[in-house]
Amino acid sequence: MTYPEPDPQRTRAIPGQDPAYRDPAYVAPAGEEVVHERVEDSHASRVRTIRMVCSAITFVCALFAVVLVAQIILTLADANPANGFASFVEGFSGAISLGFDGLFTPDSAKIAVLLNYGTAAIVWLLIGAAITFLIRRFGMPGPRREVRYRRSVE
Repeated sequence: MTYPEPDPQRTRAIPGQDPAYRDPAYVAPAGEEVVHERVEDSHASRVRTIRMVCSAITFVCALFAVVLVAQIILTLADANPANGFASFVEGFSGAISLGFDGLFTPDSAKIAVLLNYGTAAIVWLLIGAAITFLIRRFGMPGPRREVRYRRSVE
């Protein structure tokens, strides 16, 4: 497929290629001012701290939920309880189960672990979301925060 030649009237407006842009009367300003601007946000460190705290809370709550899900997977897959990793996960998940260990008592032990630890994992995720929401809601500066601009001319 061949393309048509470019229209000179349409490509004429490219600066630097059109003789009309090379005006001999135009003289560049001799001493242009160099302006540097710096924004000073008085709440920047507060916002950064709140974001770091919320990230840490989210990480810890998600880690607890992952351990509980790992315990569910190990139980459903009939992992060897004498194994070091399996015993560590079992002990740790028992400590962070929030008292949901005996909440559901079905006939099957696997279903009991699924329901009890699954509920605990969901509750951990909800706790993390609620805490971070409250911290951001009441800790972050409002929409009318003051931002100062400093302009220096050299």
